Amino acid sequence: MTYPPAPWTLKGYAVQTLQLVNVEQASNFIPSELEIISLLPGKTLASVYISCYESGSLLTYNELIVVPGFVRYQGKIGIWVSHIYVDNQDSVAGGREIWGLPKEMADFSWNNGSVRVSQNNRELCSLRYQKGLFNFSTWWKQGFNGRAFSGLGSELLCFESQFKSQISLVQGKLAIPQESPFVSLNLDKPLCTLNLQKLELITDVPKVVGQKALKYSYS
Repeated sequence: MTYPPAPWTLKGYAVQTLQLVNVEQASNFIPSELEIISLLPGKTLASVYISCYESGSLLTYNELIVVPGFVRYQGKIGIWVSHIYVDNQDSVAGGREIWGLPKEMADFSWNNGSVRVSQNNRELCSLRYQKGLFNFSTWWKQGFNGRAFSGLGSELLCFESQFKSQISLVQGKLAIPQESPFVSLNLDKPLCTLNLQKLELITDVPKVVGQKALKYSYS
């Protein structure tokens, strides 16, 4: 199986929810080496991100990313990705072998204003989104940078990403069934939902920043 070397440049669109979750619940999905950042007492900021990377991308595929919280390590702030699903085997291999991300295969179904993600006939989550009463949007592409931590074997990795996108605030309803592996995070009550159009994403080469607990390794 082949995949392109990092960095990866991806283009398409995405929908992202942001929500507060209990630090105690998030800690079950985050290595103890990382300090969980509290936005409010006992609460960290979590996210569900579902994207479609289209023509013009290094690889074309759909993706679901679950972020249980924001973390700090050696003075650097970023996210930890606990679950990540795609529908491209090359993306699975590259994600695991380059960035140490626990990518798995899943099926994605986009309809007008909704997306459903399932794996082996088991629904992982579904998200419905539509314009709300407060219709905030940007006609220009807003740029921002992000940082994520991940683990490859016993190594703790850190990598940067650069985003550009038109952003609009929409109403979102996220459903996570009981059989979903991340249902215990209680992500189904978003603070807000963002619709990202004309998205451009560059994910850089990771760097080794420390050691991680082997219990978070995967085969």
